[in-house]
Amino acid sequence: MEERRNRDGGSFLNVALPKGRLGEKVYQLFAAAGFECPAILENSRKLIFENPETGVRYFWVKPSDVAIYVARGAADIGVAGKDILLEYRPDVYELMDLGIGKCRMAVAAPEGYQDDPARTLRVATKFARIARDYYAGMGRDIDIIHLNGSIEIAPILGLSDVIVDIVETGTTLRENRLEVRETIVPISARLIANKSGFKFKRAAVEKLTAGLGGVEK
Repeated sequence: MEERRNRDGGSFLNVALPKGRLGEKVYQLFAAAGFECPAILENSRKLIFENPETGVRYFWVKPSDVAIYVARGAADIGVAGKDILLEYRPDVYELMDLGIGKCRMAVAAPEGYQDDPARTLRVATKFARIARDYYAGMGRDIDIIHLNGSIEIAPILGLSDVIVDIVETGTTLRENRLEVRETIVPISARLIANKSGFKFKRAAVEKLTAGLGGVEK
């Protein structure tokens, strides 16, 4: 099937946006940078939107899948959290920090918890690599307990000693009588690019990044 072309006869710049509030903020930044696509604002169930005038094609995907679409070349660029990049280490270019979606990866424990360095620390988390790397840097012996949801309940029920998870406001932790012990790394949304696609669409990508650099956050 013949590939659709933008107004100038070139290929569209394919952009993977994370579904949800973050993706909506990202699109607003892109639109302000000159890459608007009015169709994306329509109330519909469509997942792919394009604007031949600006040469951009957007599509919505699950936030944790953005890096996969970009790394595999289905998208030229996308926006993913730094947590995803650190945990899965996709083979992509990290072009810039968009300065939105700010939070932090942190270690939290029950109020009053006292760590005993003589015993293996049980760590519940969705981010096994980040946790393992962090504690390896401290020379701490740990037991990773991989969970996919309700991380906060693990230490309450005695499944783990601490958790490693993303913390935004800390409200959920406080409501479950947990507290942040250490911040591992700050997290924010990053613009990423497919390495091969960047070579062929460099002009368009650099135009976008330059535009984003001039947008007030």
